[in-house]
Amino acid sequence: MATSKRYSDAPAALAGLVADGQTLAVGGFGLCGIPEALIAALRDSGVNDLTVISNNAGVDGFGLGQLLETRQIRKMISSYVGENKEFERQYLGGELELEFNPQGTLAERLRAGGAGIPAFFTRTGYGTVVAEGKETRQFDDGHWYVLETALKADVALVKAWKADEAGNLVFRKTARNFNPACAMAGKVCVAEVEEIVPTGQLDPDHVHLPGIYVDRLVLNPTPEKRIEQRTVRQETR
Repeated sequence: MATSKRYSDAPAALAGLVADGQTLAVGGFGLCGIPEALIAALRDSGVNDLTVISNNAGVDGFGLGQLLETRQIRKMISSYVGENKEFERQYLGGELELEFNPQGTLAERLRAGGAGIPAFFTRTGYGTVVAEGKETRQFDDGHWYVLETALKADVALVKAWKADEAGNLVFRKTARNFNPACAMAGKVCVAEVEEIVPTGQLDPDHVHLPGIYVDRLVLNPTPEKRIEQRTVRQETR
């Protein structure tokens, strides 16, 4: 009989899995589709000297921003830092290493890591600081390209809407974002989901990420789901 992928809670799912000095891939875009409970459990685990691959680092006091406040992150591999003042402060103060990536390049580096592709050429970033120290090459089309290497992680932490007991995942709308790519790039993947159904109940055509990429499941039926920037219009009569 197959061992269940389901764990009782986020701390249990991370127990014996995370360690100092690891590289983690964490899904999410801003505060959309972030594994809230897993990030909090990672903070409480006390692991340090982490390299975190994620589009950004949440906001001050929430999401990955919590790990910046506790100084558990040594290096971020990201594409955007504008919503997190502590991120900005640590980077400008020389307290945090940062590897900037154009957003599409970051997504493709993760995808390449999961697909077993060691590197790829892209036009994005050529002639800018992004290309400094990297191999460049001109192809027959006359354009210059930058060589970007794949990204892999020791552990991937992702957020999905629904899973079955086999770990097949369904994401909800834009909350899919970087999550599938992070999951595929991780040696071990832990998925936080809002609902777990019996295996066979999900329509195979609706599965966004096969369970072969998911090693552990955590149920979080009531995530906080903060809105990063709430914008409303004044009511007119």
